[in-house]
Amino acid sequence: MPPIRPHVVIVVADDMGYSDLGCFGGEIATPTLDRLGRAGARLSRFYNTTRCSPSRASMLTGLHPHQAGIGILTSDDRPDGYRGSLNERCLTIAEILQTAGYATCLSGKWHLTSDVWNPSDAWPTRRGFDRFFGTLSGCGSYYRPTTLARGEQHVESEGQRRGSSTPTPSPTKLRSSSGRT
Repeated sequence: MPPIRPHVVIVVADDMGYSDLGCFGGEIATPTLDRLGRAGARLSRFYNTTRCSPSRASMLTGLHPHQAGIGILTSDDRPDGYRGSLNERCLTIAEILQTAGYATCLSGKWHLTSDVWNPSDAWPTRRGFDRFFGTLSGCGSYYRPTTLARGEQHVESEGQRRGSSTPTPSPTKLRSSSGRT
């Protein structure tokens, strides 16, 4: 019988300090994250870059953010700076896991492309994620998201309950958007 492959779940929580989580000694009650931390591998040698996009680029690629194409955030600062999108010279962990036969999914904030309106090689569905439901930009409202996407389709209107401003993701549609399981 072949060995059972582990499930891989990476949680990136912006604006939290290393010791904010209970499983790392924090004072904030984080029982769900604590359970994940106790049952899995806890990374303790990752250094953030004080900003979400560069830290996320490093976490997903294992590279310094400048090597991955992200300078400060996702502004296209060429010709003198970075293009603000993941470049084609780096692989994401999702791309590597796909080659090993894993199904991959990203839910949440991507914030690794300078063009949030037109699908490009820096979109999550083209960087190893079979499925994506989330926001493409950063610094937005989760209650009225302006760049909410499912796969490569903008679905901002889908994120609104009738008569409410609270987003409502549809797990059924998320599951059915890819042939992989």
